[in-house]
Formats: sequence, C-alpha cells, structure tokens
Amino acid sequence: MLNPMIWLMVKDALLETLYMVAISTFFAVLFGLPLGILLVITSPGNIKPKEWLNKLLGTIVNIGRSIPFIILMVAIIPFTRLLVGTSIGTSAAIVPLSIAAIPFVARVTEQSLREVDNGVVEAAQAMGANTWQIIFKVLLPESLSSLIRGFTITAVNLIGYSAMAGAIGGGGLGDLAIRYGYQRFRGDVMLATVIVLVILVQAVQSLGNFIALRFDHKLK
Repeated sequence: MLNPMIWLMVKDALLETLYMVAISTFFAVLFGLPLGILLVITSPGNIKPKEWLNKLLGTIVNIGRSIPFIILMVAIIPFTRLLVGTSIGTSAAIVPLSIAAIPFVARVTEQSLREVDNGVVEAAQAMGANTWQIIFKVLLPESLSSLIRGFTITAVNLIGYSAMAGAIGGGGLGDLAIRYGYQRFRGDVMLATVIVLVILVQAVQSLGNFIALRFDHKLK
C-alpha cells in the first residue's frame, strides 16, 4: 500500500502533467490550426490554390510527423535552452511537446476542413464572401465538432508524450514512474502512475467527446 507521501508526489506529478499537456495543446492549436487551414485553401481547386506553397507546407508537416518524439526532444535541446533557459523540467518539456504536436494538429485540421460540403463553400462564394469570411464563417463553424475531436486526440497523445518526457527529466507522471518506480524497483509506484494516466486519458477523451457533441450540427 502506498504511503501518504507517495500519493502526495503522485498528485504533484499529475499537476505537472496537466500543466505540460494544457500549455502544449494550446501552442499546438495556435500554430497547427492556421497551418492546416493553409494546407486546405492552397490545395488545387480550392479558394486560394498555390501548388508550390501547398507542397512546401505538406512536406514540412510530413517531416515533422515522421520524427520520433524521443529523438525530437533530444535534438532540439539547444533550442529549448534558448527559449526557456533550461532543458530539464516541465517548462522545458513544453517546447518539444508543442513542436511534436503542431504537424499533427495541422493534419487533423486539414482533414476536418475537407469534410465540409463543397456546396456550402460555393454558395458562400456566390454570395460574394471573401477568403477570410469563408474561413471564419463557413469552414471553421461547419467543421468545429470534428476539430474538437481532433484536438482531443492531440491532447491524449500529448499525455503519452509527456510521460516519455520524464525519461530525460521532463517532470510529471513519467518522471515519477521512472525515478521512484523503475529505478527504485517500486512496482506500486509504477502501478499508481499507470492508473492515474489511464484515468486522465479517459477523462480528457470523455470531456472532448461531450464538447464535440454540443457543437455537432448533424445532431441539431
């Protein structure tokens, strides 16, 4: 049975994980959403077709998604130090977490926007809507439910990535599991962190599904 001190450490580690995941998801959406929009509107046959730009952005996104997170985390240590002044801790872990999630959010956004009926876009164009109006009054509102589901998946993936960040001192539940569970042969600590991670994933997924249903036009 875990003593109260261990449960206190689990609680602190959980708060660190929530902090990392929340901030990383925010930055991933902040940069990934516009990138995904550009991928859609610059594609051939869309409202602002630019084949060279579309291919360039697609290549950058594909490269970003192909790099394993643990390699990315180590490779950008100098960049992380430049931004936050250190490569260890929860704040430092936010940098690789955000960078790893941006390409994923971009593809999620692209897929969600492509699900919007072309007839709706064409109707908006026929009414004289400009590019910005089509994006903010047609594409984003019509795909909002799908976008929320995609962002939820991103947050869930970041929970797993944050646990990996603990391998190099990123803090959070992963760091607790490695330092106090694996290295000290405490199976109970490992089990506690796994249980907390499972509950956290279930909670985030359920909350995301609930919010997505609230914005699902098909159910109204």
